[in-house]
Amino acid sequence: MSGHSNRPISTAITPESISLTLSDADAAASDAVARYALGLGDDALVLAQRLGEWVTNAPELEEDVALANIALDQLGHARNLLTYAGSAWGQSEDDLAYLRGEAEFTNRQLFEQPNGDFAQTIARQLIASAYFIGLYRALSASADPTLSAIAAKALKEVDYHLDHSAQWLLRLGQGTAESHRRMQRGLERMWVFADELFDDDSVPGELAGIAVSPSALREDAYALLTRLITEAGLTVPTAPFARGGGRSGAHTEYLGPLLAEMQVLARAHPGASW
Repeated sequence: MSGHSNRPISTAITPESISLTLSDADAAASDAVARYALGLGDDALVLAQRLGEWVTNAPELEEDVALANIALDQLGHARNLLTYAGSAWGQSEDDLAYLRGEAEFTNRQLFEQPNGDFAQTIARQLIASAYFIGLYRALSASADPTLSAIAAKALKEVDYHLDHSAQWLLRLGQGTAESHRRMQRGLERMWVFADELFDDDSVPGELAGIAVSPSALREDAYALLTRLITEAGLTVPTAPFARGGGRSGAHTEYLGPLLAEMQVLARAHPGASW
């Protein structure tokens, strides 16, 4: 399986190129859009941190590179979204990434779950990618030009992420009895966090035409996941979904240690640059 050799070249948008700031809008709309972007940015940042833990630990060298590149893609999405969110409050992407506490993070709980074994990581990435595909496709049509541009760039990358995880799903599901068992177990463990991705609790009414209603993505995402899981000879889990609440700052026990590791250098040397 190749790493990123067939990936499309992304359109040029970087944190530095985000010139349309939220502070140009009226105060209420500015804060609402910023909080929406913050949630999406937190999702990407936390997932990037988790995926980065696989560097030098993946089952093969080529996969080490592939997972690192997916992590870097997610980090790029996070940087763009956090830069845009921070422009409403006079904060930088680093301020938002490194100087907030656990309860201030608004990522969905799926993204903070531990990697577990390789199959569990693939299960999490499969669910995440099926969600991101629908999200960024819809958000690329946003009336907000910056969100639209961020989404258009991200869409090209998450399309690869979905293909990568779907290929591994098939490979593990139809491999040995042990790989099949581990892949099914990974799906069971991650599936309980899937439905929170489609909760509408974080999208206020004034963002109609700007933000994407997560519930509108549910049907297509589950149809895609069901097809991929079935084609791999695996069973779609039926366990009850977890309560969720990540957008409101409710997290599992796994986020705190992740943030402590991610933030330790910035907190030990505040304001330092290198």
